[in-house]
Amino acid sequence: MSILLDQTTKVIIQGFTGQIGTFHATEMMEYGTNIVGGVTPGKGGTTHLGKPVFNTVKEAVKETGATASIIFVPAPFAGDSIMEAADSGIRLCVAITDGIPAHDMIRVKRYMRRYRKEQRMCLIGPNCAGVISPGKAMMGIMPGHIYMPGPVGIVGRSGTLGYEAASQMKGLGIGVSTSVGIGGDPINGSSFRDILELFEEDDGTKGVMMIGEIGGPQEADAAEFVRDHMSKPVVAYVAGLTAPKGRRMGHAGAIISAFGESAAEKVEILKEAGVTVAPSPAELGATVAKVLAKVS
Repeated sequence: MSILLDQTTKVIIQGFTGQIGTFHATEMMEYGTNIVGGVTPGKGGTTHLGKPVFNTVKEAVKETGATASIIFVPAPFAGDSIMEAADSGIRLCVAITDGIPAHDMIRVKRYMRRYRKEQRMCLIGPNCAGVISPGKAMMGIMPGHIYMPGPVGIVGRSGTLGYEAASQMKGLGIGVSTSVGIGGDPINGSSFRDILELFEEDDGTKGVMMIGEIGGPQEADAAEFVRDHMSKPVVAYVAGLTAPKGRRMGHAGAIISAFGESAAEKVEILKEAGVTVAPSPAELGATVAKVLAKVS
């Protein structure tokens, strides 16, 4: 099975008719994703790429039966778009948008926690690469051809390093069950721990590659979960070993502000939890291969 999505998942696109939405919608449909329509306020009743366009997410869900949404809405309006998806019965929302203000995401998190307890939506992102179940479906912006179906789950804050891991693994004949980019913002919808829980429960996943970076407590929380609850091997890499304290490196969340947030400290925490840490980005695939060989 695949966590989060497969060929049967009905997906709508928020920000459907814009240039970015159009480009990635085409890529996703060519990959096999079941895109059933899109949302662009003011363009309801028209068609785009052969799919119906709606003014609101509620209309789209009612007419198409969609359970998943991917967001390409500009940053100033993306927070409201996420809450609209949650309010409309969407179960999986992937927010690709970069640059959403932190105070908007605080409002989103509060809304989802307070008003959707009975049917909480799974939010991936924002500022993320998305989700792909190789050979089945893709909700994201990743190059689908580098992913080969297989038994290793990938979860990372960096989309680019996630691509690198998948490419290296493919070169070694190792496939991916599902790859999830959780995003590099300081406030995001799903954490490493959330996705590790799904991989632990997934029969199709035999091991996990986790890609972290400096800043924030997520890697430490993940290490605790691996130590106490994971029965499957976990390989990790933490980017930013040479990053100076107080300097943001790439992502908005990649800034060292407290103990345990540097790459070196995170590496030690992960190793103490029994996680195998890859020594460099060039050895992501090789490290996974070694760990899988020991397990088999």
